[in-house]
Amino acid sequence: MGERSEGFVGVFDSGLGGISVLRALVAELPHEDFRYFGDSAHAPYGEKTEAQVLELSRDIVERFLADGAKAIVIACNTATSAAAATLRAAHPNVPIVGIEPALKPAARAFPRGRILVMATEMTLHLDKYHDLARAWGGECEVVPVPCPGLAARIEHGNLGAPDLAEMIEGLVGSYSGEVDAVVLGCTHYPFVRAQIERVLGPGVAFFDGGAGTARQLRARLTDEGLLAADGHLGAVSFASSLDTPDELALYRRFFSMPL
Repeated sequence: MGERSEGFVGVFDSGLGGISVLRALVAELPHEDFRYFGDSAHAPYGEKTEAQVLELSRDIVERFLADGAKAIVIACNTATSAAAATLRAAHPNVPIVGIEPALKPAARAFPRGRILVMATEMTLHLDKYHDLARAWGGECEVVPVPCPGLAARIEHGNLGAPDLAEMIEGLVGSYSGEVDAVVLGCTHYPFVRAQIERVLGPGVAFFDGGAGTARQLRARLTDEGLLAADGHLGAVSFASSLDTPDELALYRRFFSMPL
């Protein structure tokens, strides 16, 4: 391994939701060093304009690269849709891996099923989602479910509180007992999978893009000769634009909580 393998992988999201992706990255690539940045001061991205998300994402990526990042993971469906293509064009020599709603594996598992896609309003509005739905919807009934406010509420923690259960009931309660699968199209949502399942009923399959993103990162690092040495003990660090001890403690708690 040469010097190119020695940098870190920068991972970012609008807040703490991307920690669900970070967990999959660490599981897939335990020898890598990861630096996670949550832009919690500007969360949620799903309720901003596309131009705002692009500018925020560009600033984060530029800081990562200035600090020596060898690769970038956009651990946010909204930022991937709004910014990934532009960022890749600006940095053609840097692996930049994004995430997208896991509709493809859901449609393969339930080729004639009814599939809910829970996501932010921006993710569901942009062309990337519509292209995905056309490519993989097939004979499925794909039902987009915008979830305004849900990512912002998850940012506050206290996931067992009654108000969060009531919010989820209001978003998807009308589909109880009537769906085969749910695509968690925002990286915050895996943290409330159990609450969603309680509303929709047992037997619903859940899909998110974390594992696929981790496999894609491994493939890109391998292709570019950037994998860390097997003997290297990987490390994970956290930073946030909402730079308080309480916020960073919340990040660490989400990193270790059962899913």
